[in-house]
Amino acid sequence: METEDLNRLIRSLNAAEEGPAGEEPLVEHVRELEAAEAVGLRTGAPIADGELSPRLAALLTETVRRGGTDLLLVPGAWPVLRLHGSLEPVSAAAGEPLGPSEAFDLLSPSLSAERRRRYGAEGAVDLSVRLGALGRFRVNLHRTRRGTAAAIRVLPKRIPPLAELGLPESLYDLTKAARGLLLVTGATGSGKTTTLAALVDRINRTQKRHVVTIEDPVEYEHAHGASIVEQVEVGADAPTFAAALVAALRQDPDVILVGEMRDLETTRAALTAAETGHLVLATLHTNDVPQTVYRITDIFPAEQQATVRHQLSLALSAVLCQQLVPRADGKGRVVAAELMLATDGVRAHVRKGTFHQLHTELTLGRRFGMVTMEESLARLVRSGAITEAEARLRAAHPDDLAALLR
Repeated sequence: METEDLNRLIRSLNAAEEGPAGEEPLVEHVRELEAAEAVGLRTGAPIADGELSPRLAALLTETVRRGGTDLLLVPGAWPVLRLHGSLEPVSAAAGEPLGPSEAFDLLSPSLSAERRRRYGAEGAVDLSVRLGALGRFRVNLHRTRRGTAAAIRVLPKRIPPLAELGLPESLYDLTKAARGLLLVTGATGSGKTTTLAALVDRINRTQKRHVVTIEDPVEYEHAHGASIVEQVEVGADAPTFAAALVAALRQDPDVILVGEMRDLETTRAALTAAETGHLVLATLHTNDVPQTVYRITDIFPAEQQATVRHQLSLALSAVLCQQLVPRADGKGRVVAAELMLATDGVRAHVRKGTFHQLHTELTLGRRFGMVTMEESLARLVRSGAITEAEARLRAAHPDDLAALLR
């Protein structure tokens, strides 16, 4: 039995176990994929205006017009957009709620053969699409019990500078290093990609370097400036982050951006690249500095972790952890950020595995430009940008925050 036939059989059995309520969406997914294969597969290039259904075009147009950051298409519900962190109905969604396969139908023209296979095998896929003057959008198409759903992120046309993002200009100094590992971390939707884009944009405008970005999907497009910028999209130009990163090391890069260090192979290659004369910018889904360092070492087998801690202590340049916090006036969100620089004390704790001491290094490192999350939150409260209640919700060390606000 072929692998795809076996996958179809498993999906059918799962659907049967769900009963009548769960059967239709899963069977519909299989039929969608089979029909797509029968009529031929697209190249995966950004979709043009004429290939968008009028309904999706109207939904995206209203999302952009109202200043929304995301459009959510969920089967059984009317489309909603995210505005200043809250969900709001889309007026262009008049009519029936979304059907089980409608999100798939709206986005299927942009799915390459590889992305169709990934969606069929894994139940989720990321891609980017374009709609004329409205610009580009990042899409996560995924399967649910009710059918296919999509989360569509509006991508800004302009790359904002760090000052506009509320981050210190001193971060740019970190990009002047010839080698090292700079990590930008935070939850999904915390602005990590935008921060990295701002750093790459500054490199591109002020330094003569060869930059390779590896992303899934590519969100911000960089035209060549003082630097040469190559952008590789996982799923379209390379099968995985790890494969793209290993290939990039043979392409004479000075700077490598890794959209996410999500597995052991990618993490190992990124550490090696940072050690061997490359500046590596990367993201992780972690909330603070100790968790970030622990996550990197914990992904390796126990017998390798001592070696990895030593390797990381030499390669690490800085860790920036950020959150987006609703403004006190309800008009958007503002960045709160924790910044740790790799001083001798920090490197010693990383090497020894005493990660719990890194917060102490942060509090003692103000003279080097380090900032704790609590200091960042307190500064935003004192300026009136956010409320004290919002700050308390986001502080990992509430006693420290209380002391700073006295």
